[in-house]
Parts: sequence; structure tokens; C-alpha cells
Amino acid sequence: MGRNMRVLIVGAGVAGLTAARGLTTAGHQVEVYEAAPQLRTEGGSISIWPSSTGILRGFGVDLDGAGRRLEAMESRSVRGRGLATIDLTAVERRFGGNPSLHIARRELVERIADGVLVHYGHEVRAADPDRAEITFTDGTTVRGDVLIGADGRKSVVGRTLRGENPSKLNGWVTWQAFTTRPTEFTDSGRSMMVSDGRALGSMASAGHGRMLWWFDLRAKPGSPFWEGAPGLADRLRERFGHWPEPFPTLLQDAETLTFYPHQIHRVPAVWGRGPTTLMGDAAHTMPPAMAMGSTQALEDAWALTRSLDDLRGYERARTKIVRRVARAAGSEMPARQGPLMALFTDAFTTRNYMSWLRKSSGYLQQEGWASALQHRPGSTSPANGSTWAESQ
Repeated sequence: MGRNMRVLIVGAGVAGLTAARGLTTAGHQVEVYEAAPQLRTEGGSISIWPSSTGILRGFGVDLDGAGRRLEAMESRSVRGRGLATIDLTAVERRFGGNPSLHIARRELVERIADGVLVHYGHEVRAADPDRAEITFTDGTTVRGDVLIGADGRKSVVGRTLRGENPSKLNGWVTWQAFTTRPTEFTDSGRSMMVSDGRALGSMASAGHGRMLWWFDLRAKPGSPFWEGAPGLADRLRERFGHWPEPFPTLLQDAETLTFYPHQIHRVPAVWGRGPTTLMGDAAHTMPPAMAMGSTQALEDAWALTRSLDDLRGYERARTKIVRRVARAAGSEMPARQGPLMALFTDAFTTRNYMSWLRKSSGYLQQEGWASALQHRPGSTSPANGSTWAESQ
């Protein structure tokens, strides 16, 4: 890497905070600007995989006691019959002892932000990508050697590069809620997924006695399952109340659920111009179906730390991976193909999940954990007609 640079990062979410840690560690002068008056901790919980925990540890993020270590992902039928289990302890061993975690977004951003200097209450009104310059709403400006837009799907920096927000609804939504009710999953290392081919229900412990549960299903604005629709809780009970426990019990108790419409957009070959680039949702918005949004943001941070002096090279390298991930997530494959899990052995499913994680991660490919997976019998690429077992 070349000279140390002054780097401006717009946005203090998972992407921007992680990039700030990595670039500061690499010796750059980093300034993070966030429109909110304080750290944004809203949201549910997040699954992060071995590449993410490896990246965070490498950037000095303390993960001791964070969230809940995931040991298995179970798939069940709508009648509660076990279909398949992905052994995440085997995945952890394969990828250098880096675990998979399910963690509340609040806890994750607090841990990443620890020690990072952020200028809160600085809303960016405009950006000049050719000068790596940003203008705040009070009219003041600041200029750096590099400008990184990590300001989400409606990125101000992104708008200066490509016009208006390119994301669009894909016809699916998530309804989710936390619970502290004791269940077999509330503080377990096992997550559970149920699919009937048209919708997905799932739950996973976020640690500390809390569990997130959610449903992914089709919905469009104005439909019965859209935000603000009357009788939403009753409709969810009618749709999913016959699914295996603890879904019926959780639905009976449900009072406040959070709504997330799924967004997609085409990932271009390059994202930036001159000394300016994008990362995270600003570069590649994707649905939560594959639990890959935060993971890909962390991959961006890792790649940027290694390639700050070659921003177009960073973008091209990341595009090759992110396009594959975004296509899989946008297809809502877990909800569509869940019942097919019964066709595969647990060992096969676990091997193919390892292969999917490697193909989804520049970090894992660079770190050399791929060699043992490349020639395994039956290790099918998700890009070549995969099943849910291979790409969830």
C-alpha cells in the first residue's frame, strides 16, 4: 500500500465503522461523519459467518461473549419433522476456528464503534466525488484524499455517482420481533428454519436471554401483509399458527413486530469515480434472505483496507463476489427451496454450505482455506443451479 491518506467516511453503520477501524489500523487518518446525533443502534439481530468474525478480530474488535455462537442450523417441515442440519462447528473448524455468531445489531455496532472517533450530527448535503469533498447542511465543507460512501441504500455520496437510489422492491417482506420467552432456541446455539416453498419462518438466539424470530413472505404495498395493514397480527396467526412450536406460542404473544421490505438493485462493475467509492448497502443493497448484508459490508471493509490505493480494483474484485451473493439473496432461495432440504444428507449439506461461504468471501479465498473444499466430491457451486442447502 502506498502513502498514508486522509480518508473521509460518510455513515457510521456496520460498514463505515468497520472500515474506519481497518483503515486506522493500516495507518491512515480516518474521519467518520454521521447524520444521526448518536450511534445508530436500531434494528433486529444479525448472523455473521466465519469470514466476518475473522475480519472483526483482525481489526481488534472484542467479540468475547458477543451474541450467541451458532453451532447448527436446523431445517424442519411445517409439521415439525427434521429435514437437515448444517453443522456450524465443522464450518468453524474448517475456517480457522472463526465462529458463526447471531448478535443483536445494537451489540454489534457498539462493539465495532468502541474506540472509533465519529463526528455525529453531521448531515451531508452534497458530495464532489472528483475532489473527495463533502458539504454539510450548514454549508461547511471538508476534503480528503479518499471519500467513502457508507451511508446506506439512500446514499448521498452514491447519488452523486449514479443518480437516484437504484434499489427497488422485490415483492418480499420480513416481519420480526425479539422475545425473552424461554423456548428450546431462546438461548441455544441452534437456529431453526421452516419453509413451505412460499414463505420462511426462522429463529435464532441473539444471546443474553433474547431471541429474534421472523417470517419472510410475499407482500406488495397495500396488500394484507404490508406495513399498516389492519389486523396484521391476526393474519400472521392465521398464516403460520399451524407451524411447529414455538411459532404458534410466539404469535399469540406478539404485540409489536418490525417490518422490513426487501430491496434489490443491480450491482455495477464499478461503484465509484476518481478518489471516491462506496461500500455496504450504498454499493449493493440486498435482501436479508441469505443473511449476507452485513457480511458483505465487512468484506468491503477488509478489501478496502488492502486496496485503498486502487479503488477501481477494489470495486471490480468485490463485484465478482457480490453479484453472485445478491442474485441468490434476491431470489429468496431459502423460502422457495426449504422443503428440498430433505433430499440431502447433513454431511452433504454442511460441505456445500462451506463451499458457498468460501465463494461468498474474498477473505476466505485469500486466506487459503479453500484448498480442501475445491475438489470435494459433490461440492456443487451455488452459481450453477444450487439448492437451498448449498446457498443458505
